[in-house]
Amino acid sequence: MKLKELCSDEQPREKMLEKGASALTNAELLAILLRTGDGKLNAVEICRDLLKRASESLCQLSDWSVDRLQEINGIGPAKALTVAATFELARRWFSEKSHLSESTITNPLAACRLLHPHLRSLSHEESWIIYLNRNNAVEGLEQLTSGTLTATTFDTRGIVRRAIEKHACSVILSHNHPSGDPRPGQADIECTQRIREALRAFEINLLDHIVISDGCFFSFADEKIYPID
Repeated sequence: MKLKELCSDEQPREKMLEKGASALTNAELLAILLRTGDGKLNAVEICRDLLKRASESLCQLSDWSVDRLQEINGIGPAKALTVAATFELARRWFSEKSHLSESTITNPLAACRLLHPHLRSLSHEESWIIYLNRNNAVEGLEQLTSGTLTATTFDTRGIVRRAIEKHACSVILSHNHPSGDPRPGQADIECTQRIREALRAFEINLLDHIVISDGCFFSFADEKIYPID
């Protein structure tokens, strides 16, 4: 059934104009992005199938590549790019909002809120760093590396160089564990210690190393893995 064959109450665009975006289902909101169906299914039906394949999870769907989106019947390159671009804008909005609301990092949870949009729902490991001034206000946030399903690497010299360039007084390291278990391994602990010592040589403090998994995180500082500066 095509969208125009639905009654006005069931057409996503008309429903949104009349009742507001909050009245629409996830499938209906996605259908507005797709605009049209494929001749066999309307946009809402395509999006219901899309969400079903993503286990009804927008978080899971947001991590899908353009190629994977095109595996769904009725979604070609243009529609896949529209969906992917929308999720990327949402990530950037959330990051910007978090950046403004948590401009000063006072605890691991505040740092996690800033990092979570970048590291959640990834199928591979990435490492990130937060640069802070002497008042623990955020001066910068950037990705350091992108690794494999089970590992990523930290470039100690690169971290020290960038921290100096940013005039950072302290930094917070972070990476994710796609496995869902945020507990650090021995390699994580040893690597963090090396970076801590290298930063100290330039009077830059390592405040924390946060390991993020979906729905949880591990803070080196909170768990007192070793004395954090």
